[in-house]
Amino acid sequence: MARSNEIKALGVKMGALWFQMRDLARRHDIIALSSNYTLYGDMSQRVMTILRDFSPDVEVYSIDESFLGLNGLASLWKSSTDLGQAIRQRVRQWTGLPVCVGIASSKTLAKLANHLAKQRPEYQGVCDLSAMLEHEVSQLLSTIEVGEVWVVGRNIDARLRDLGITTVEALRQASPKWLRAHFGVVMERTVNELRGMSCLALEEVLPPKQQIVSSRSFGQLVLTLDELNEAVSAYTTRAAEKLRHQQSACGAVHVFLQTNRFREQDAQYQPGIIVPLPDPTGDTRLLVAAALCGLRHIYRPGYRYKKAGVMPMELLPAGQLQPTLFDPGAEQAARSGKLMHALDVLNRTFGRDTVMIASAGIQRQWEMKSKMRSPRYTTRWQELPRALAR
Repeated sequence: MARSNEIKALGVKMGALWFQMRDLARRHDIIALSSNYTLYGDMSQRVMTILRDFSPDVEVYSIDESFLGLNGLASLWKSSTDLGQAIRQRVRQWTGLPVCVGIASSKTLAKLANHLAKQRPEYQGVCDLSAMLEHEVSQLLSTIEVGEVWVVGRNIDARLRDLGITTVEALRQASPKWLRAHFGVVMERTVNELRGMSCLALEEVLPPKQQIVSSRSFGQLVLTLDELNEAVSAYTTRAAEKLRHQQSACGAVHVFLQTNRFREQDAQYQPGIIVPLPDPTGDTRLLVAAALCGLRHIYRPGYRYKKAGVMPMELLPAGQLQPTLFDPGAEQAARSGKLMHALDVLNRTFGRDTVMIASAGIQRQWEMKSKMRSPRYTTRWQELPRALAR
């Protein structure tokens, strides 16, 4: 579960399971909504488009976070804070989404500034560390737990606390060389970033992903191989689309199944298999065939499966494929590429699964349920809000 501030105040932990807190939800009239990935993705794209109006240098870090380069742009505004407020106001006006802005001389400091902008009402959603005096920055960073730093995970947080480093300011004052010796070069760069030295450049063109996973929990427990065939075919189709989108191919496919570990009364089984391919490819047909072959090897009747997934492996750029002795030929590869391009264009133009592999099924009783999903207001004509005049 993701939580609103009101739910956090009730003590609900991040990632809490909905079925475990239904009594709490009834007592406090908590509203739960199913995941709405279509709406999330569309609104994210709209926000990123707005941000590019303010700066040509934009790194889309995640679906809800970006870094903007402000070199040469701040002078166009009365102050960097005014620029931040302009960004907030336009995003709110054009999308209805509230955002916060953190401004600093490095990406690590900018993330911390964004954290402060969210937590402290006096900043009105914009925190500009670059406009503060050094002692003001030190005082602020001494109030932030060290675990809020970008690269500090749970294990590193515990190790730092054992060494007496409990706040961001304490980490900033530690010796970079000593931290490198104990935690590696990434921690050294992080400390230098906290000191205002930019060590992480903006990645305006993101590198191809080195790992792609297509997986979902089923809407109901699945027992039959036929249903699993449909699910694995559908997930492989998604993975193949992502491969082609970043112009990659893969040399093997990893297929896995999972039962529900929370159902202790059920027998548990978590198999997986890697299926190598004769030649690296991004062709949906070949990847589905390999994935289904792997599924047949790991499937065991009698288990109640909760989840399946597919992960392409041995990723490499599609333009760097080396032909083998038994290569099917450039003509066949060209036909495959044209077919997959046509498939992708049709699905982008007319909607996902307009054209698809037949083994992915039509009814899909196994699909994840979204009974409490909000409407996809921005991408579905039939789900547009309606106003009734009386």
